[in-house]
Amino acid sequence: MMIFIASVALIVLAGTLQRAMWSPNPIRVKRPVPSRKILGVLVVLPMILPGLAGAHGNVTIEEDNCVQRVGGNLVHFNAYQPQHAAKAQYCTEIPGEGDTFLVVDLVDPILRNLPIGVRVIKGMSETSEEETVAYWPPTIHPDGVLRGEAKLAKGLYKLIIAPEGFSSSSYLLRVQQIDYATIAHKTIGPITIILLFVVIGYEFSKSRSSRNGRILGNS
Repeated sequence: MMIFIASVALIVLAGTLQRAMWSPNPIRVKRPVPSRKILGVLVVLPMILPGLAGAHGNVTIEEDNCVQRVGGNLVHFNAYQPQHAAKAQYCTEIPGEGDTFLVVDLVDPILRNLPIGVRVIKGMSETSEEETVAYWPPTIHPDGVLRGEAKLAKGLYKLIIAPEGFSSSSYLLRVQQIDYATIAHKTIGPITIILLFVVIGYEFSKSRSSRNGRILGNS
């Protein structure tokens, strides 16, 4: 939703700038100071893009995309592919194919006393046994960590966590898939800054042209 609001704001800003630049009527500038348009953009910019400075580092555990609730209790998921990047860790967006280490941390201690099974299936269905690419039978994990490995090809997968006595939960894993939402989130900031500088440059040149016109008129 925030990306949509920011996109609409950018479109409105670009349209306003285009109309101002192609307007047949000259615009008089009374004083060579930043216009209200620029001040308005500076005020609105932090409101429409509140999370660009610290998009992921400052989120709470409840807001972390790698955290899910399983039966009302929190778990945290990470994936590793040391053959591609030795120290990199991923969540739902896995950039490469091949052997992938899957780690589920049982955040809430109550889950450490329950048998928990994990299944990784290819696609979005949970019913077809033929689609299962990895399965860890229900086992108690007193250390709070479930570890396993799966060979993942390009495509969509679902990792299903099923504790006995509780409803299951799942993560959607994207292997070598383009996440357009993430791309849009990363590019909105630079585009907004570029448009802001364009507006400032336009207002500055307009103010300078107005001053030059007054000087020529007075002479």
